[in-house]
Order: sequence, then C-alpha cells, then structure tokens
Amino acid sequence: MTQQTDETLDVPLAPLRPALEAVLMVADQPLDETTLASAVGHPVAEVAAALSALAREYDADGRGFELRQVAGGWRYYTREDFAGVVERFVLDGQQARLTQAALETLAVVAYQQPVSRSRVSAIRGVNVDGVMRTLLARGLVAEAGHDAETGAHLYATTRYFLERIGIESLAELPELAPLLPGMEDLEDEQEVAAVVDDGVSTGSNDDGVSADQGSTDQGSTDEGEVAR
Repeated sequence: MTQQTDETLDVPLAPLRPALEAVLMVADQPLDETTLASAVGHPVAEVAAALSALAREYDADGRGFELRQVAGGWRYYTREDFAGVVERFVLDGQQARLTQAALETLAVVAYQQPVSRSRVSAIRGVNVDGVMRTLLARGLVAEAGHDAETGAHLYATTRYFLERIGIESLAELPELAPLLPGMEDLEDEQEVAAVVDDGVSTGSNDDGVSADQGSTDQGSTDEGEVAR
C-alpha cells in the first residue's frame, strides 16, 4: 500500500483543491480517485476527502455547477436548477441563421459537388476554411472522398441539407443556366447563393438552415460567420 501511495507522488505537488478543479474541468468523462491522485500527486485518501469537500462547498455556495460522483468517478455537471437557462442558451444558438458567406459557400458545394475546399475558395474568391468547418459542424456538408489527382478532400451536401431546404433530391435544385453563364466563369457568386438562400428562407422553418456558431479560426480571411 505504501508503494502505491509513493507512486502517486511522482509529479511536483500543487495545491490539492485547485489542482483537482483544473483536471476535472478538462475531463470528458468521470475520473476515479486513483486517476486523480496520480494526476495531482497527492495520496488517494486526501484526494477523496478533498473531492467530497469540494462537492459540499459548491452545494453550500449555490454554484451553477456541481461535482457529482457517478459511474465510479467524479465529474462536473451544470446544476439542475439552472437547466432552463442552459436550454435557452443552447436553443438560441441553434436558431441563429447562417450568414451570407456560409450560404454562398453552401450554394457552391451544392452545385459543384463533390468539390474540394480549394475549388470552393477559387470560385468564391476568398478563404472558406472557417465557413466550411461551420457547415461540416452543422451537418449540412460532409466529406465525400478524395480527389484522384491531388488527394484533396472532397465535400458534398447531406440529406439534412435537402431536408432543410425542402427538396427530395439534388435534381430538384433550380437550374443555373438561366441565371449564370456557367460555374467556370462565375464572377458574381451572390446570384448562386440567392438560389439556395431563397430555398432556405421559404422552404424551411422560421429558424433558417441551422446555427452558425462562429468558426472564426485564426488565419481565415472569410467574412464573419455568425448572424445574431
């Protein structure tokens, strides 16, 4: 038993409670006391006592979160009393409309699929990395193999995209010929986006296509991603 205790002290010691809070804050699953003891460099018994004390402290202070012991470990959860606030926050984000930049990018993918990111960027004339990540996260586009020559990822619209604009298949997308000279010579992508934008606005629920939660990664030169 002494040997096991010594093994938990092989990292520099830090104040126990803040160390536990820091580790638990980044945990994506419940952590047992032995794992936590190894991480923070304190004996298991001290860790167990500190966890219980933290849980009581959060309860006494009425914090918006709590520390629960579940599934053989410990993890932070939002407090049930504030479920309404959390639900409102999540739903408000889900109801945000896609920006014009996202709609234009989605239109290019819809009419050119399967298409690479670089091809979409070339058509739009701007870097679309950030907005493509947003469309992927929202489930409107998905990977569709690789380009045989360059090895680049190819992207296509999803079934969810069809559901949101209210059509059964891509064959129902409006013809581009009456609107544009051709995608290869496209100079005004606003017209392409207008086709899908119109379908989104009139053929879906009032909340638009989906939430755009702001993929504004450093290095992207695309337009802003979030419309509030």
